[in-house]
Amino acid sequence: MKFFKNKDTNWTTTILLLIGSLIILFPLYLTLTVALKSPQQLAQSLLAFPKELHWENFSKAMKLTHYFRSFKNSSLIAVPTVFITLLTNSMVAYAIARNMDKKFFRFLYYYFIAAMFIPFPIIMLPIVKEMSFLGLDNRLGLTILYIVYGLSLNIFIYIGYIRSLPISLEEAAIIDGANTWQIFWKVIFPLLKPINATIGILTALWAWNDFMLPLIILNDRELMTLPLVQYVFQSQFSTDYNLAFASYILALAPMLLVYIFAQKWIISGVMRGSVKG
Repeated sequence: MKFFKNKDTNWTTTILLLIGSLIILFPLYLTLTVALKSPQQLAQSLLAFPKELHWENFSKAMKLTHYFRSFKNSSLIAVPTVFITLLTNSMVAYAIARNMDKKFFRFLYYYFIAAMFIPFPIIMLPIVKEMSFLGLDNRLGLTILYIVYGLSLNIFIYIGYIRSLPISLEEAAIIDGANTWQIFWKVIFPLLKPINATIGILTALWAWNDFMLPLIILNDRELMTLPLVQYVFQSQFSTDYNLAFASYILALAPMLLVYIFAQKWIISGVMRGSVKG
């Protein structure tokens, strides 16, 4: 009886995985096929794989979007954002996590968490005016905004992970003569690799794919990021879907490579968190 029960469970899991895979893969298939078709092929059939591949759509899309310039702009925003976020947010979270018994740090924790519930449209106009007044309506200002706005969620994630780490490791380091700074960088920070990978991926995806903040902050066309330049394919009466989808793939590819590179740390973080939980 137990055998049949397990067999039914395995079949259910397999079916659910297949359905989930189809839901994820179908949009990717559709994006790829549309990007490789001509407008005539697209008009004939949306779902059919193209008989003739039009790779020139990618080169045309790169030319129209000034791809390498936009890629540089997105990189100069996303890379510093991820790097500074991991360094600063982890330190803030460590200080709060190890002092939650003190009123000041407990207040800081709830203060940061409360920021997660503030709708962005409410503060959008003041942000635009403030960044313009400070002369930060550029890549530097956008990087600062990503770091600040990601703080609340990152603090919440970091603290949950740090509090699962045994304090005995820090006590042993104190006995060996280490100060707080040394404890963090030599003991705690190396243990944060899985959660750093998770937060790094989330931050990179947000900073790379975000449309709203660059739209309201960046005024110079030379500074436009990859999501912003997608508008070049849209006109008042029509949209060039073939070139647009080719451009979407070009914009997606870097983040896909980042995820493939860091997925082992993400999986490790999930497994370690489940064991400790």
